[in-house]
Amino acid sequence: MKIGIMGGTFDPIHIGHLLLGEFAFEEFNLDEIWFLPNGNPPHKDAEEMDTSLKHRIEMVKLAISGSPHFKLSLHEAKEGIHSYTYQTMLDFHKMYPGNQFYFILGADSLFAIEKWKYFKGMFTTCTILAAMRDDKDVGDMKKQISYLKKKYNADIELLRAPLLEISSTTIRKRAAMGLTVHYMVPDTVADYIKEHHLYT
Repeated sequence: MKIGIMGGTFDPIHIGHLLLGEFAFEEFNLDEIWFLPNGNPPHKDAEEMDTSLKHRIEMVKLAISGSPHFKLSLHEAKEGIHSYTYQTMLDFHKMYPGNQFYFILGADSLFAIEKWKYFKGMFTTCTILAAMRDDKDVGDMKKQISYLKKKYNADIELLRAPLLEISSTTIRKRAAMGLTVHYMVPDTVADYIKEHHLYT
């Protein structure tokens, strides 16, 4: 199978995440997209994590419930241990040797990937799908892809997806102010945030 991997804190998961997964699924003829909520991301302090892992997992479940090709993976859902992408991809490569993996990331991450821990380990286990923010980025994106391919023999493809100015930070701020987050997240997630008084 061809599996797309969408990692993140998903605090909360929003429409932008889902659209990115859907466009990757269609453009690269993938069989499934796995959403991996990260229990203890190395780039965030504990106090930055506004929401418990349990709530974040539940919101991912609600968000993807209507799409049979969207799956939840709890591989990185460990609160006491930092999860690193290179290790997760190595694990998947060993656990599912018959699968091809496609790691989906944004343009910012593509330019910062050399700062990731043991990032070279990723390149032997998966194809990177790098999402463009808009057409103005095409030239810079292609240069960065060419550079990483040449230096590390990385397998990287451009993923053309719609640009949505939605962030989890904005959603949390709106919820904290009592403003609606409908249309930014699936209705089921908006209802869950309200029901459990998240971010208030």
